[in-house]
Amino acid sequence: MSAIHEWGVAETARQIQTKQVSSVEVTQALIQRCEAHADLGAFVHFAPEAALASAKAADARVSAGDAAPLLGVPLAHKDVFVTADAPTTAGSRMLAGYQSPFNATVVQRLIDAGTISLGKLNCDEFAMGSGNENSAYGPVKNPWDTSRVPGGSSGGSAAAVAAGLVAGATGTDTGGSIRQPASFCGITGIKPTYGLCSRFGMVAFASSLDQAGPMAKTALDCAALLGHMTGPDLDHDSTSLDVPGVDYLAALSQPRAGATADKPLLGLRVGLPAEFFGAGLSPDVNEAVQAALKQLADMGATLVDISLPRTELSIPVYYIIAPAEASSNLSRFDGVRYGHRAKDYDDLGDMYQRSRTEGFGPEVQRRILIGTYVLSHGYYDAYYLQAQKIRRLIAQDFQAAFAKCDVIAGPVAPTVAWGIGEKSNDPVANYLADIFTLSTSLAGLPGMSMPAGFGAAGMPVGLQLVGNYLTESTLLHTAHSFQQTTDWHRRSPSLTPSGAAA
Repeated sequence: MSAIHEWGVAETARQIQTKQVSSVEVTQALIQRCEAHADLGAFVHFAPEAALASAKAADARVSAGDAAPLLGVPLAHKDVFVTADAPTTAGSRMLAGYQSPFNATVVQRLIDAGTISLGKLNCDEFAMGSGNENSAYGPVKNPWDTSRVPGGSSGGSAAAVAAGLVAGATGTDTGGSIRQPASFCGITGIKPTYGLCSRFGMVAFASSLDQAGPMAKTALDCAALLGHMTGPDLDHDSTSLDVPGVDYLAALSQPRAGATADKPLLGLRVGLPAEFFGAGLSPDVNEAVQAALKQLADMGATLVDISLPRTELSIPVYYIIAPAEASSNLSRFDGVRYGHRAKDYDDLGDMYQRSRTEGFGPEVQRRILIGTYVLSHGYYDAYYLQAQKIRRLIAQDFQAAFAKCDVIAGPVAPTVAWGIGEKSNDPVANYLADIFTLSTSLAGLPGMSMPAGFGAAGMPVGLQLVGNYLTESTLLHTAHSFQQTTDWHRRSPSLTPSGAAA
């Protein structure tokens, strides 16, 4: 039998439900592994005692015949989801020690499915970043090479799953923050259609872009989690989609019309945007992606050339719209109503200034200033309004592409994970790392990353799949079929007890 830390969500649930192992045994094994690899910096709040108490309660429920689908499975949550039993800081000094009186809807739904929590996972401050270097609580290290970033902003989630600290984790994706760290750490992650997961209880960055999603070892595990994370929540989130729930696990085994055992993707049209394979793509990433695309073709998929002509505009558009919304959302953290308050100040205005200067890190301050500028009188029409118009055109580009294909495929990022500190003094270089993920978020489409090989220095490479609205089942089925014939998702980093890669 494989080691407990190698199990995914679905396998852990099966082992517990069939009483091959107890939730307490699983939890104890993962606690020991978390403690052995604490140097990765994946957790900002680690709660072993609470997890063991929850595991004991889960075992009692199993003994009583409770068949909750994920009963006793240990997860951990990105530190932007508020939780009643653990602090929520959003990776910021501004929220140090904040304790929510309630759970985020996504967290509560996973609790209702039977999961337990090992704690809260590190992330870029207020989910703003591409390398998980912006956290007030220190950077997260990539388990494959601890001198490199794990990706951001859900870097703690990706590192924890890749290192076998948890069976699965929650993440959020505003411009690529599930897909890019999943690619950098060699795991699977999916950002669903905007509105499919409730944003209630998720600390806001950019409200028209933020979306929760699962991060796990495989498409099977992501399907197991996503089915319990989605669903209407209109009483709490006005942007929540009022659509019926989907059994994503069942969709994995649902064969395509006309498909055969050796050609499970027969009839699937996979669009390849010319703009995703240009001069900016590093040769090692391109090689891994091309090999993965060939595998999809060998499985029966038809590769179709398409164009997303406004891809390069997604960077300026995103970095106008997202900071504008961040400026508005983060205005509530003023030292009066929410968040950190400076100890020494002269008057109310000075208190605001000192509190926000002390509470927010440099990247968050930068985006607040950009957002305030583009929303200011005289610049709103020139910047923000124009960005929203181009956003609509980007969404139209996708619809034109989907007239020719069923899913879109390409790289997640132009390179593999870079060294910690390598881009710290160059914000634009960090922003450019999201060139292939931003347009999907701007259009509100579902997208995912799945392990597809390795690039330079043996670092993981992910293949991005993008679908039309509410086609998560197609993406998961495609990824699952790919993972039935490849073993990239089974590869894991070798770690020494210190947390440094062996």
